This record gives sequence, structure tokens and C-alpha cells, in this order.
Amino acid sequence: MITCKEFLRELNDFLDDVIDPAMRQDWQKHVDECPNCFVMVDTTRKTLAVYKGKGMEEQEVPADIKSRLIEALAKKMAARKSAQS
Repeated sequence: MITCKEFLRELNDFLDDVIDPAMRQDWQKHVDECPNCFVMVDTTRKTLAVYKGKGMEEQEVPADIKSRLIEALAKKMAARKSAQS
């Protein structure tokens, strides 16, 4: 029986479906029986779907948020530079 730690180490292969069918069946059984690993697989799949743009329209970042973000990044970089000096 596979442990959660082993499963999470191989999560990418499981999600990419690049493992042999027998192993996949064992891993799927683990996911079906383990609520923690089920949540990890489900959340990762949903995150990948959003990242790949499935079901989501691209949105423009509002100008005020964009300018605040750039300002915050500039302050952070200046503070980091100052700390290194």
C-alpha cells in the first residue's frame, strides 16, 4: 500500500497519467480512500485548469491595482538593496 508521502512525491506523474495502469489503479485507490490526498489531487487539478485557462476568460488588471503593485514591488526591491548594502 502506498503512503501519502510516496503518493505526493509522485503526484505529477499521477496527474500527467504517465504511470503504468496497474500502478495508477493502486494510486487511484489510495486517493479514493484518503481524504487528504483526494483534496490534494482535486485542488491541484483545479489549479492547473485555471492556470491553463480552461473555463476562465483572461482579465485585464485594473490600472490602479497595477500601479499599486508596481509601487509595492519597487519599495520591496529598494528595501532589499538597502539591506544588502
